[in-house]
Amino acid sequence: MTRAVLFRDSLGNLTGFSVKGHAGYAEEGSDIVCAGISVLTTTCVNALESVAGIEPEVRGGEDGFLEARLPSNLTDMQMHDAQVLMGALHQGLSDLADGYPMYIKLSIRRG
Repeated sequence: MTRAVLFRDSLGNLTGFSVKGHAGYAEEGSDIVCAGISVLTTTCVNALESVAGIEPEVRGGEDGFLEARLPSNLTDMQMHDAQVLMGALHQGLSDLADGYPMYIKLSIRRG
């Protein structure tokens, strides 16, 4: 199962995400749930950089691990753009979790 966590600050802004684990829906290379998660998270990071001009702090590793956090020094416009992109990620991960509840768990954490 993939565990996805979205991070929110005290104002309710989405400030990052973390995903870890393989969904286990199908064999590696054929797993549509893992592919969907990968597309959503990678597109979010890439769009933060190329569309919003934001350099998120990104870490990756074994077992499908990817984490991205927004920097703390964003302009109001960058924060707005980041919220649109992070909101789209939230919607996509939520839709996957609703459609494949045995393969992805989504939670939201403050801090």
